[in-house]
Formats: sequence, structure tokens, C-alpha cells
Amino acid sequence: MKRPLRVLAVCVLMALTGCSGSQKQEPAAPETGNNAEDGLKIAIVTSPTGVDDGSFNQNNFEGVQAFLNTHPDSGVTPVNEPTGDNAASVQAVADIAADYDVIIAPGFQFAGIGQLAADNPDVKFILVDSYPTDANGEETELANVYAMQFAEQEGGFFAGVAAALETKTGKTAVVNGVAFPSNVNYQYGFEAGVNYAVKNLGAKAEYVEIPAYAGTDVTNRNIGGNYTGSFSDQAQGKVIGQALIAQGVDVLFVAAGGAGNGVFTAAKEAGDVKVIGCDVDQYDDGVNGERNIVLTSALKIMDKNVEKQLNAIADGTFQGGNNLLKADSDSTGYVSKKGRHQLSGHTITKLEQVYNQVKDGTIVPPSYTGSNTPDDFPGLDTAVRQ
Repeated sequence: MKRPLRVLAVCVLMALTGCSGSQKQEPAAPETGNNAEDGLKIAIVTSPTGVDDGSFNQNNFEGVQAFLNTHPDSGVTPVNEPTGDNAASVQAVADIAADYDVIIAPGFQFAGIGQLAADNPDVKFILVDSYPTDANGEETELANVYAMQFAEQEGGFFAGVAAALETKTGKTAVVNGVAFPSNVNYQYGFEAGVNYAVKNLGAKAEYVEIPAYAGTDVTNRNIGGNYTGSFSDQAQGKVIGQALIAQGVDVLFVAAGGAGNGVFTAAKEAGDVKVIGCDVDQYDDGVNGERNIVLTSALKIMDKNVEKQLNAIADGTFQGGNNLLKADSDSTGYVSKKGRHQLSGHTITKLEQVYNQVKDGTIVPPSYTGSNTPDDFPGLDTAVRQ
């Protein structure tokens, strides 16, 4: 992944962390431009992996870097809370709230910052992948919090369609990290995409899950799938990847954060298995000698949305609120750029058509909080327009 770094403090930070995010990051000195006193003091708090994870957290950090490129008077401090525990994640934000103008918190584990944000009205918060909750755990909206969730089920749907059309063995699967709502969205979307391709596009594929690795959601409900139980456990990711490959799966959608690196390793060692990346373009992570194991990547466009909100803070147009971002705002998608995927021309054509139908609402992939399922959702019986 391209990682443009601006100062030594951040370079040192990244040198201390691998793609797995398994090492604890100590808070770095604030990154400064020409005069940090005149610009925004920004902190990005990541948990459990750092800003160099090659995936979710890094994409959010790249949005900050893009803002800094046009606002050199501002600075950023990356802070990592390594456990991923909800209470610890919120406490990590609380510990620094008084020191920054803007705090960016990517991940469902930061939802509990609602009361903290209410107590610090002069601090702007950008919350990614969750809406804030108050002291009673109830969802709330705050004037100083821009909270963005994404329709991950759309990206998962595109991945499922691609996997079903590209599999040679007829077996596909998704490996997830923790069964937070956003991660379950990817699971449900993938299952729905496979079902859609089989029903409408002539694909011969099935979705495989191993009961021993079923996920448990935030309400302790079994939601199936293949979950590592962590976003950083690469060893478990590899074990699950190997188990699925042993059952004949040859296309794996990997939505497991740093733990997904283990799945990538299992696929590389298998030799005849492809993966679909998640959140960001992971094509570079798929290099395996002279080959590459990445078919494409499902995208969640966080960087541009983070940058947009930082710009709004800087120019005084910031408005808090809870926002669901979808394909209709170009916030979800898949990689189709030449040289960054290995999809067939036929698959690309079908994906383009499917994407347009998701964008215009003809197809509505199922989500964790919705009433539809991967076996029954609007558009399942709607063939791709020719």
C-alpha cells in the first residue's frame, strides 16, 4: 500500500508496527506543519491495530494525510489502543480529549463516546463505523460528532457476485474478524451476492461456512459465518483459511482486518486460491512471487469522507449527525482499475450492471439491522438488465 508519510514522528511510529497491528503503539508527538498553533490539532485513535494496518485504519489515516497535504499548518497524532475492548477504546479517547481540536475514532468499539462528546462540546469528533451512544447505551446525535456508517453489505454483495462468477471449484467463503454490525454486513452481503449470481447470472457456486467458527454478534446471537474472533489474530486467520481451503473453497473474501493477513498466507501457500480484499485496494498485499492472489477488493471509501469532514471543520461548515453512506454517494464499490484486479471481462461487465442496480435501489443487499436476509432481499429476483 502507498503510505505517504510527512514527518519523522509518524515514520518512527509506522516502523514499530507491522501490518498485523499486533504491537502496541505509543502516542507519537503531534505531526506539525509550518505553524501547528494556527491549524487543527488532530488525533486519530485506532484499536486494536494501528494506522499502518494496510486496511481499515490506514484508509482512515490516509484521509487525514490528504487533508494535511492542503493544510500544512495542521498536525495529527496517531494513538493506538491495542486491546479492542469497548471500554478501553472509549477511555483512550477520553484520555486525550482535552488536548485536541478533532478526534477521529474508526471502529464500532468507539460508539460509547457519546457522553464524552457531550461533555466536550468544543471538540469535534469524527466517528467511523458506528453512531454514538449515550451513558445508557442509547443511540444519540450530537452537534459536534459526525458519525458515518457504511453500507458494507453493498461491498460484500459485489464481492459475492465476483466470487461466484470466478470460482473454479464452485465453493466460496468469507472470513470475518469480530461480529460487529459492520462486519456482519459484509458477511450478509457476500452471501446475498453469491445467491444473486447463482439465481440470475448462471453462476455455479455455493457459500461455505464451518460451524466451529460461527460468529456471535453483540447480542450473543449465533450469526454463522467464519469468524476469527479478533481483528489482529493472524494465526487464527490462517487456521480458518486453511480449513476452508481444505473443503474446496478457492475464492475467499477476507474481511478480518489484521487477522486477514493469516488468510492471505493460507491462500498463498495453497497456490490455486484467490482472495478478495476488503475496505481498501489490497492488490499489493496479494503479491506471491510472480503471481498475485487478489481477484479484486471490496471498497469502503473512508479516506475521502474523513478528508471531507476535516475540510468542513477547517472552513466552518461542519455539521454533526449520523449518516449512512452508500453507493449512491460513491462511498462503496469494488476495484476495477486495470492492473489492480484479475477479474474476467465477463465478470467486470456483470459487476458494472449490478453496481448500477444497487446504486439506483433496484437491488438492496441485506444488512445486519434490516429485516431482509441473504435468501430474501429486494432485487434477488431481478435479473441484470442487458
